[in-house]
Parts: sequence; structure tokens; C-alpha cells
Amino acid sequence: MRVNKKYSCLPAEEKGIHIINIRAIEDIGYDQHESTLLNSLSKNPDADCKYGLYFRDGKRKVDYILVYHYKKSSAGKTLARRAQQNDASVRSSKQDQPLPGKGVQLEMGDSEPHLDYHEDDKRFRREEYEGNLVEAGLELERDEDTKIHGIGFVKIHAPWNVLCREAEFLKLKMPTKKMYQINQTHGLLKKINSVIQKITEPIQPKVAEHKPQTVKRLSYPFSREKQHLFDLSDKDSFFDSKTRSTIVYEILKRTTCTKAKYSMGKGEGRKKETALLNKRRKCGKYGITSLLANGVYSAAYPLHDGDYEGENVEPNDRKLLCEEWASYGVFYKYQPIDLVRKYFGEKIGLYFAWLGVYTQMLIPASIVGIIVFLYGCATVDENIPSMEMCDQRNNITMCPLCDKTCSYWKMSSACATARASHLFDNPATVFFSVFMALWAATFMEHWKRKQMRLNYRWDLTGFEEEEEAVKDHPRAEYEAKVLEKSLRKEHKHKETDKEKLTWKDRFPAYLTNFVGIIFMVGLTFAIVFGVIIYRISTAAALAISSTPSGRSSVRVTVTATAVIINLVVIIILDEVYGCIARWLTQIEVPKTDKNFEERLIFKAFLLKFVNAYTPIFYVAFFKGRFVGRPGDYVYIFHSFRMEECAPGGCLMELCIQLSIIMLGKQLIQNNLFEIGIPKMKKFIRYLKLKRRRSLDHEEHMKKKQRYEVDYNLEPFAGLTPEYMEMIIQFGFVTLFVASFPLAPLFALLNNIIEIRLDAKKFVTELRRPVAVRAKDIGIWYNILRGIGKLAVIINAFVISFTSDFIPRLVYLYMYSENGTMHGFVNHTLSSFNVSDFQAGTAPNDPLDLGYEVQICRYKDYREPPWSENKYDISKDFWAVLAARLAFVIVFQNLVMFMSEFVDWIIPDIPKDISQQIHKEKVLMVEVFMREEQGKLQMLETWKDKDKRKGENCNNHSPRLSRSRSGSLSSCHSYPLDV
Repeated sequence: MRVNKKYSCLPAEEKGIHIINIRAIEDIGYDQHESTLLNSLSKNPDADCKYGLYFRDGKRKVDYILVYHYKKSSAGKTLARRAQQNDASVRSSKQDQPLPGKGVQLEMGDSEPHLDYHEDDKRFRREEYEGNLVEAGLELERDEDTKIHGIGFVKIHAPWNVLCREAEFLKLKMPTKKMYQINQTHGLLKKINSVIQKITEPIQPKVAEHKPQTVKRLSYPFSREKQHLFDLSDKDSFFDSKTRSTIVYEILKRTTCTKAKYSMGKGEGRKKETALLNKRRKCGKYGITSLLANGVYSAAYPLHDGDYEGENVEPNDRKLLCEEWASYGVFYKYQPIDLVRKYFGEKIGLYFAWLGVYTQMLIPASIVGIIVFLYGCATVDENIPSMEMCDQRNNITMCPLCDKTCSYWKMSSACATARASHLFDNPATVFFSVFMALWAATFMEHWKRKQMRLNYRWDLTGFEEEEEAVKDHPRAEYEAKVLEKSLRKEHKHKETDKEKLTWKDRFPAYLTNFVGIIFMVGLTFAIVFGVIIYRISTAAALAISSTPSGRSSVRVTVTATAVIINLVVIIILDEVYGCIARWLTQIEVPKTDKNFEERLIFKAFLLKFVNAYTPIFYVAFFKGRFVGRPGDYVYIFHSFRMEECAPGGCLMELCIQLSIIMLGKQLIQNNLFEIGIPKMKKFIRYLKLKRRRSLDHEEHMKKKQRYEVDYNLEPFAGLTPEYMEMIIQFGFVTLFVASFPLAPLFALLNNIIEIRLDAKKFVTELRRPVAVRAKDIGIWYNILRGIGKLAVIINAFVISFTSDFIPRLVYLYMYSENGTMHGFVNHTLSSFNVSDFQAGTAPNDPLDLGYEVQICRYKDYREPPWSENKYDISKDFWAVLAARLAFVIVFQNLVMFMSEFVDWIIPDIPKDISQQIHKEKVLMVEVFMREEQGKLQMLETWKDKDKRKGENCNNHSPRLSRSRSGSLSSCHSYPLDV
């Protein structure tokens, strides 16, 4: 039978033993001191500790959990004895006594000892580390009597004095007793705000943190010397669970474990182990991250506040978040951002706040996009170029789309494509491109203002100094590399003080990164090129089809299948590139977590951006540009002819490509993967646990502890995947919006689901992450700004070179005889004499249309065959090209100027927030001035008392004059004692 082991702080004379193992105590005949806390016997001890939320005494709250795997060892005593002998030379005087957790459970029935040095080494490391945690002031309690076999849990509690000490060290801003009135609007603005509040009341979440507040507590960095400033009436709730877990995590990172790998060897190997141990002691950086990486502990996490579903569940923040945030039934409501921040921390709160602002800003963009699309639908029957293409009387015969197998075809067969192109290629799309560029600038400014409001509300206005302290904390992998480098130099008898990794140490990693990224980008290009070959070959194969319907649907079939292939490849490569980006970043060994995160984001974004947008860039800017002309086509591998755009242009195909990739990526990757994969993992874990439970019916009937339930949840993997999918979506919304005005609408619909999906995942599927303080969204803001700038340039080129907007304007104002678009289609087509085909490229069936063709047409600006310079580029081409380039320059500079104007005219900090921040500073100065005045008054009071005492001493009788000096000295010593 297993027993629970508990750590507690003992008097100085007994400080050597912190974990009491009952069996080991009985073996050595040790009588436990009265002050040691034993597990109390009760009818239902699990209920007393609220099923794992508290220690066994039911009073001390569990702030953090460490999880480890353990094995029963029959040679535990032998190993312990040998380890104590081997480590005697390197152990400090404080560690000469038994370490926490020395007592192990032994199977006495085994006759042959089986030595597991690796497990024994891990156990000794845990003992030293947990002993150091106890010395740091934390209180620990071990539990191996769980429903999960082979898994042990260490519960950690931070007492009040430790919380105060660490809060002061971390400069945590805590609310003081001082409260002040928040400035309220007056007059017309107040009435407008009250009306808006009444209208939006049904869509507000029913949480206390979301209600508008008229007063706010003044916050100040916690100080033990100034505890009288803070409201400490309820010490249990002064530090909430998020803050407590953050403090414990900082201690876990800072606490070191210097134990070297346990070795049973002797001689030279033992000397190396001793040198390594001494070096690690000197290095002093072997905290929880290293222990997790080396498998000493398998997991470390704070606990959720309780259950979120079921009968008789006590009210808690997790349950409230599940009801008012992580439910699809409240999709129409605002998010309770303040409660999210309270439970998960500022960094996660800022992500969901940003996602909410982005989703809200998509509403006006979606409305304008729908209007633009409806305008295209309303004017499609009035579009003269598409009417001319659909007119059977024009009898325009087009040149074959491929060699030999393809025959001549009528332009009217592309009528449906031409009419569909007008839905997205009309004058309104130019307006929409300008609108979306200004929308992106407005969105960025709106987010900056929202971010400042959150910083004020969450007391993050003076956060820079705290960030610097976090930046300088080295990662465990970096310290391991530095240690390895130091040992190499020490072996060569070189100076090893203040070692660090230089660019020479990282050069192999940098070279691997460069070659790897180039290879991945080249792989993406190769896959797109392969899809191009597929399109060309499939089009030629389908053209041989004997059925007319098959020949007529060649272009649609090829486009749809190619886009689906691209989508599947993008989804697969996205997962691969994410893993490769993490591996490339790990071999660089960045010094701090912030550096690691920024480098990982840069690599992952670069690879995923290229992966997602390369097929779209090809269709937008390269397809149909390097085709050649009839009789002189451009070939790939001397056999595949480059594909051409449809008579209506490539914009319609770009729209199809963009819509399928965007919708498919959101539906499959973002939603099905996020829902399906966690459910599948949860089901697999359930089956494994069910198989284990069947072996022990008694344990199966017990209710699981909170830390056991949380252990079965997925570990938190960071916000990078969440941000990444939204940033890629932001690119779809802004970069090619001229070709797909409905992109904001589909993004809006996706985000409404995405917010609740992510919320449900954070509340129910993931372990509770450690709260991280942050005042902004970091590098993602710069990426968003970069995409916004790039979107202006790309949309300018899409409108100018991909659509027919510029050729139509040139024809209308330079070549039209009656000022209308009649004759535009004929103007964009050039003529070709079929007798000029190269040998072996003419159609096999020239009479497929029922008549002999002498002249066929193709889309280009070239001289006719009867001209002196036949098939040369005509002057019309240069006129259109000049107009296109002029449009790009004017559009880009005009929109950039307008965006900068929007950026300049909207202040980053709202006026009321700047006033409130100033008011807080003034109030804080007043508080300290009053405190100083109180101190001065107290000193003056003591001086007056001292003066009166001195006067009394001077009025003594001459009979006591001999003792006067002594009396005076005693009088004057009084204030010094005080």
C-alpha cells in the first residue's frame, strides 16, 4: 500500500528531514517531532481537500503541480547508500543530512537486486530539487496513491511570506486601499453612451468583471515595507490563483538542481562526474525547464479552479468562463476579456482581445464587400465586353489551347466565365481595394488604442522594467550548451569564466538554417511547378475527349482539381514546416525565451507564408505572361506548352484559387484539426485509462483528484499556432482582396466560430497555462503592419496587371469611337494565319467547327499577319503597359499617404486614458506625501517629548547635580532607542 508523503517546514534543529516516510521511520525507530504535520484521518479526506485543490489539511491551497514517473526498486537502499558515499566529497554541509524524499518504498520479496541507475539518478535529482524548494520557503506534499499507476505528484503551496517576498521581487502591481473616481463623460456623449449600453446589454456577458466601473483602486508595486497601503483584510484572496501560480513558477525556474548524473563507476569516470557536478554547481542554472527536458519530471502545471460541468459543482471562474465564453450558444456576445485575463493572464487575454477587435473590424469590411459583390451581380447584364463575348453573331474563332489534340473553338463558349469575371472585375473592386487599405490602417490604430485601454485597466502602464528582467533569464538549453563549452575548455586547461555562445559556436546552426529554409522554399516552388505540369498535361488529355461536354468543361475541371491538390499540399506542408521551424530554432540555441519565440515566429511565418501564397502569386502574376504566340509558343521540357488565361482574364481563376484555399484551410486545418485531433487524443487516453482501471476496481470507484484530471489534459503549446492562422487569414483578407471581395465575410464567419472554439479548447481541453504578463502582442504587430503595407502594393498590381480594368480605361479614352466599350473585345484580340503554325503543332482535326479556318484569334497586342512586322508587339501594348505602371505608382502612393494620414490623425493613446494615467500618478504622489507628512509629525512629537524631558532634567536640585550628566545621557538616549 502506498502512503502519502508530506513536506513541512520544521524547526532549525530538525531541518534535515522534510519528507516523512512512515515505513522508513518505522525501520529506523525515529520518533517524529510534535510540530511535524501528519496526514489527518477523516471519513473522506479527498472531500476535505476538495479533491486535490488543497493539501490534505484542507487549508493550504495547491498552487502548482510537479509530475514524475517512478518505478519500485528492490535495490533502493543499496543505491541510496552508494550514492551517499559517492557524493560525500561534493555535498555541502547543508546537504549532509538526508535529502527530502530519501525514503523509498521497497519490495522486499525480490531476491535478486535489479539496479536501474537512470531511474535512481532521476530520483536523487528530484530529492535535491525539492529540498531546495523547501529551503526557498515553499511547502510540498507528495502523492503517489493515485489512479494513474506509476505516476507521482508533488503538490506545491506558497505561504503568505513567500508570496509577499516574490511579489516585491517581481514588482507586481497590486490594488491599494486608495480608490478614486474614473472620469465620466458629460452632456451629449453621456446620453449616447447610455443609449449604446442599453442597446448592447443583451450581448454583454453576465460576469461581474465586464460591468462598467465608475471607481478604480490605485495600484502600486507590492512592497513588504508598505503593506499598510494595501487592503490585506482577506489574505487568502489578495493574491489570486493566477498570480500565485506565476510566483511559484518563477521560484521553480530560479531554484537550481546541481545533481550530476548518478554514476556507479570509479576512477577516471568518477573524476569526470565530480568535475561535471562542480561545474554545474558553479554554473547554478539547472532549474525546472532542464529537469523537464531531461525527464526528471514529466510535467509541471498550475491547477484549474475546479470542474466546469456536472452536478453540485461549486461556482468558480472556470465554470463561469465555460458558460459565458466557451460556449457556441453565446457566439453573439462580447467576450469577458477581464475574466479571461484574470484566469489565464495578460498574454492570453491580449490574444483574445486582439482576436475580438479583428473580428469586430471585419463586420464593416464584410458589409462593403457584399455591396461590391452585389453591384457586380446587378451590372453583369449591362457589361458590354461580356455581352460581346456571349454574342453568337460575332463568330470569333479562337486559336487552339494546346498542340495537335486541341482544335479551334468559339469565343462564345467562354460566356459563363466572362460573366462570372465581371462579378469581381468591375470598377467597384478598385474602390474596395482602397477601402481595405484604409481599413487595415484603421484596424491597427484601433487596436493600439484598445491595447492602451487594457494596459490601463490591467495596471500594465509601467511594464518595461519588468520585461527587461524576464529577457535576461537564460533558457535551459542555452545553459547546457555553455556548460558543455566550459567543460571542453576546462579539459584543455583554459580560462572558463563568463562563458557564452558566440557566432562561431552557432555558425553550423546558422548554416543549417539558411540551407534548410532555402531548401523548403525551393520545395514549395517545385510542388507548384509540378501542379502546373499537371494542369497542362491534364488539359491536353481532356481535350482528346470525344464528348463535347467534356471538351467544354476542360478549364473548370483542370482549375478545380489543381486547386484541391494545392490545398492538400498546403495543409500537409504547414504541419511539416511548423515542426522544421521549431527544430531549426532549437539548434540555434537562443539565449532567452523571448529570443526563441521571435526566431521561431519569423521562420514559421516565412515558410507558411510562402507555402500558402505561392500558388496564388503564380495565378495572379505569372500565369499567361510567358506564353508566347501561335507559331512561337514557349515550351517546358520541349513538350509542355505554357498555359494561357481565359479570354476574360485570370482574375476569375485567381478568385477560385483564393476562395478554395482560404475556405478549405479554415475549414479543414483550423476547425476540423483543432476539434478532431484533441478529441482523438482524449479518446485514446480514455481507452488507456479504462484498460488500467479494469485491473483495479477499487481505484476505479474513487473520484479522481483535480491534478489527476488536469494531467490527462493536453499541455499548452503556446500562442504561436493561434496567432499564425489568424495572420495568414489576415493576408487572405487584405493581400488579394481586389479579386475576392467576399474574403472578409468568410473570415468573419470563421472567426465567430474560432473564438468560441479556442475558448473551449483553453477552458476544457488544455492544462491551465502559466500566466505571463505582457503589454502588447509583440512581434505579431510588426508582421501585421508589414502585411498591410504589402497589401497596398499587391492590390495595385492585381488591379493593374491581372484584371482588365486598365485596358478598358485605355480603350475607353484612347481608342473608342463613340465613347463606349463596344469593340473592346475585338481590340484586345490579335489575328494569326493558320498557315504559319510550326510543323507538327497544327490541330489534327482542323474542320472540328464544321468549316475551314484561315484566321484565328488570340489574346495579345500584336501586329496582324498582313502587316510588314507581322506578330511583333504593337504600340497598343506599350500604351496599356505605360497606363498600368502609372496606375501602380499613383495608387500605391495615394493609398500609402491616406494610410499614414489615418495613422497620424488617430492618437495612439485615448485622451481619457492619458488623463486617467496622469491622475493615478498625481494620486500616488499625494499618498506618499501624506505618508511622509505623517512621519514628520511623528518625529516632531518625539522631539517635543525629548525637549520636555531635557527641561525636566535641567531643573533637578543641586543635591542631584553629581548624577546630572548621567541623567542627561539617559534622557538623550531615549529617542535613539525609539
